[in-house]
Amino acid sequence: MSKTAAEVDALKQAPDVQGVIPAIRKRWSTRAFADKAIPSETLAKLFEAVRWSASAFNEQPWRFLVGQKGDETYAKILGSLVAFNQLWAGKAPVLILGLTKKTFAHNGNPNGFALYDLGSAAAHLTLQATEFGLHTHSMAGLDADKARAAFNIPEDFAIGAAIALGYQGEPSSLSDEHMLTLEIAPRTRKPLSEIVLKAWETSAGI
Repeated sequence: MSKTAAEVDALKQAPDVQGVIPAIRKRWSTRAFADKAIPSETLAKLFEAVRWSASAFNEQPWRFLVGQKGDETYAKILGSLVAFNQLWAGKAPVLILGLTKKTFAHNGNPNGFALYDLGSAAAHLTLQATEFGLHTHSMAGLDADKARAAFNIPEDFAIGAAIALGYQGEPSSLSDEHMLTLEIAPRTRKPLSEIVLKAWETSAGI
């Protein structure tokens, strides 16, 4: 038996640990998106949050290609995704492709933290979206060469993940049984003892 969108949203919440901000607990990656457009002013606020993300040397190496359903940018991003992701991501009202400049502007040297900074900026986007009652789903499943050709992306820019953005829809809108199973399954995470260390493979005891 399937669950409603509200039931799935409640199921996906992280434990309520005192002091952890609500947007972190409430963030999860849906594949079921509602047929509801996102106002332009809301998109502007999301990227204002991105703008204030930290970066090495304040380089701000990130760029985001933003497609709204029905426009050419959206079609190009969707066409760059692997077939499995196209099945569900094509229902999201907004598709985003993250890029980052691989060299520093001030000296031309390689920026080894460019992808780190892009990820940090994307996290700002994701948490601000959650604050607005939106959902995001980041996707590594894309053809970077196809995306580069479609947008004429310079070689000095690395392609990160694509992001589907929108309001949560009903799980029953997912036609694929495997997708539906993933959508209604509880989330799991590794314990702190496994990821917070004081020496290699030695827990910090937090």
